[in-house]
Amino acid sequence: MTWRQAFGEVVRSGLRIEETRLEPLLALRAAAGLAIVVGAALWLASPAYAASAALGAYSAGGATFQRSWRPRKVVALGTGAALALSTFVGYLAAGRLVTFLPLLAVWAFAAGMAWAVGTTAGIVAATTVGSMLVTITLPTSTGRALEHAGIIALGGVIQAVLILLFPIRRWGAHRDALADALAAVADYARRLRHDPTAPFDPEPLMTARDAAAVTPSQARTRPPALHGPRGLAERIRPVIAALADPAVGAPAEGPGRDRARQLLDAAADVLDAAARSIRHGTPAEVRPETLDALRVDDEHEVLEGPARQAAERLVELLGEALEIAGSGCPPGTTPTPRGPADTELLVRPTMLRLVPVVVRAVRRELRPDSPVFRHAVRLAAVATLGYLIAARLPLGHGYWAPLASVMVMRPDFHRTYARAVARLAGTVAGVALATGVVRALDPDPYVSGALTVVAAGLSYTLNRTGYAYTQCFTAAYVVFLLGMGGQAWEQTVPERVVLTLLGGALAMLAYVLFPAWETPRLPGRLADWLAANGRYAAAVLRDYAEPSREHHADMRRALLGSREAHAAWQEAYDRARREPVRPRGLTSREAEEAQDALKGFGRAAMLMESHVPRADGRFVPEAERFAEALETDTAKAAAALREHRNPDWGRVREALHAWPDAAGDGSPVVRREAELQKRALEDLATAVSRTPLERDVGSAREDQRVRATLAAAGDGAQPAHPGG
Repeated sequence: MTWRQAFGEVVRSGLRIEETRLEPLLALRAAAGLAIVVGAALWLASPAYAASAALGAYSAGGATFQRSWRPRKVVALGTGAALALSTFVGYLAAGRLVTFLPLLAVWAFAAGMAWAVGTTAGIVAATTVGSMLVTITLPTSTGRALEHAGIIALGGVIQAVLILLFPIRRWGAHRDALADALAAVADYARRLRHDPTAPFDPEPLMTARDAAAVTPSQARTRPPALHGPRGLAERIRPVIAALADPAVGAPAEGPGRDRARQLLDAAADVLDAAARSIRHGTPAEVRPETLDALRVDDEHEVLEGPARQAAERLVELLGEALEIAGSGCPPGTTPTPRGPADTELLVRPTMLRLVPVVVRAVRRELRPDSPVFRHAVRLAAVATLGYLIAARLPLGHGYWAPLASVMVMRPDFHRTYARAVARLAGTVAGVALATGVVRALDPDPYVSGALTVVAAGLSYTLNRTGYAYTQCFTAAYVVFLLGMGGQAWEQTVPERVVLTLLGGALAMLAYVLFPAWETPRLPGRLADWLAANGRYAAAVLRDYAEPSREHHADMRRALLGSREAHAAWQEAYDRARREPVRPRGLTSREAEEAQDALKGFGRAAMLMESHVPRADGRFVPEAERFAEALETDTAKAAAALREHRNPDWGRVREALHAWPDAAGDGSPVVRREAELQKRALEDLATAVSRTPLERDVGSAREDQRVRATLAAAGDGAQPAHPGG
């Protein structure tokens, strides 16, 4: 992608309206918390204290809208405490640049490294940098600074108390995550009716697993409905894939295919009903024709062999889903599906025990090539440089420039630039709106406080529609807040726009000077995914060679590792497609073809998993040799991909050639699935293997494609074919 195309995509992304469900009740509760602390501070103290209270309550309320599986009250309390600490520490170092700038740099660097823990931690940490920049201008002594810090923390406490007193859809995020996983499998079943090899995105299952991890206190209060169905969705997915696949399941045409479509449609209906039941906590009705389709008649059943086994297994699993869908999931009555996946309790560390986890996560990212480390360096440099530049300008509120930089910067190129565009657009619209209101009403501090609460409430309401639209009302909130403190709009509005533009420009320039491009990392991400898929496929085969609980547990762990590697590749691939960087190691076409091949390889392993025998099942000794060959060759091929060498599948071919076409019950089916794996690996080799001459030609073609795209963009013509 060229710079011109990248900027066009950035503008479209920054101004895009996200179609998402609004949460007005949550917004009303957060705005009520802000109103309580602002009103009390105005009545009992002064506008300066009200500004501090507003900062704590507003930021704590906004943090509760971030995706976090911890209770919202814990997030609000943590945010308020972090803001209070940054405010007080910042004031202690304020007054002299020689002390404040090093503190600001270290604090900003630590906030950037917080992204190693997760998105919510990174956003809250960035907010603390903004708090340090803003509120050190308010106190006049250490005692006053401590008072302001206490008021900021009180804002978080008020939000937490409101969450405790007025719970809105408790466990709502967890319910949505689990329901989304079931709905994703239902959608997969419907797509398999028309496309037996349709792809499946495991992200909803990964999200549901992340949401299923609970602290000991959460485990005592979690509704039973949020525990079992996740494992049910995990087990249904490979079964419906095996049923639909013509190579190992139902025939491509005829009565068997019609019966498979009928079962897939019934599976989708039942899973959708279970998803609705879990999401809303109400019983769900299933159509009578769906129940009829789930009756397997031994005498008239048209499916045979492995397809028959898959159908019987699917009917058994859907019976468990029917219990969930019909129960409405009231506490203590929801049936828990059976199976090893459901006896597992995923433990989330408490806040105190989270400290060593955070330390390990940050330590892993302390390396020069880490995107998180580079983001932390950029954040520290831009925060200090922006503060210095703004201090030299003949404008008040110079902290707005570094504040804008800190709030828009993200570890990747696209989101940083998109948020910079969105923040500028939202700021201009917001200050224009607020200016019109102030000129029309000429409000006193109490009316300004009311307008502050209204603007904050609208900002909360539009929190998930897009950053530009949230920022519009955030900018209006700031104008009203400063007006409450006695600042005239004629002073604040021009300063806000100019300094926001400066901060956004610094953030964008920092990424150009010290980038963390994903494009050069694609071969490594692809290699990681290949090696993880190889371990998963080998673990499945070993479960055939010697069925046991230990091998089944190994298979489960390998599957989770494969999903994590796939998610890392997908994130890197999506980012690389939007970067204005020439392909290095993998062209865009090669990356797409390699991705399709590895998806096919993983799908073949999933089909094999659907027929894994029980612990007392028949052994398939040939599978062990193929597993060894597969694991060895994929590990060596991963190293070859990192070094830009061609992969080789010699051991895989030899092991498959030595595997007879029929060797024991169930082995022919496993062997056919092994052939699918070998075919997918050969497709991968075709996608990434090139001779020296082909490498030169491929590079020339990529350059030609870029030049043709630039020429087409310049004269309005259609871009040339990527092949030249």
